[in-house]
Amino acid sequence: MPQLDISTFASQIIWLALVFGVLYFVVARSSLPKVAQVIESREAHITAQLAAAEAAREAASTAEATREEALAKARAEAQKVISAAKDAITAETSAKLAALDVELTTRLSAAETRIREAQAQSLAQIDAVAADAAATIVEKLTGVTVGAEEAVQAVASVKA
Repeated sequence: MPQLDISTFASQIIWLALVFGVLYFVVARSSLPKVAQVIESREAHITAQLAAAEAAREAASTAEATREEALAKARAEAQKVISAAKDAITAETSAKLAALDVELTTRLSAAETRIREAQAQSLAQIDAVAADAAATIVEKLTGVTVGAEEAVQAVASVKA
């Protein structure tokens, strides 16, 4: 094989160095600047995208904080409204209970007065009814007619 002939090694090494030198010069002058430009462009694009993402994250964080603040204000306002409504209902209920209590006390007093009057009437009539019943019983049992005054006196003596 001619490539392995030792006498041609020197010329092969020279041609190898010359071809690699030209190839390196061509690649370094034409392709490497384009690759470097693409890499720089891509790096700038990635940096811009990262900056935009960071800005969006901060905006989202700010929006979330604003939302939380608004939500807390809304909760506090709702709590105030609920508390005010609760207080109003409690006051209204207390007023109605007080009015009802006054009305029931008035009705109870009137009923107690009617009961005392009925009791007094009943007690006033009980002596007359007892005397009349005693006179009727004595007449039916003995056949003797007893006067109204005698029957009242007999009831009074039994009562005492």
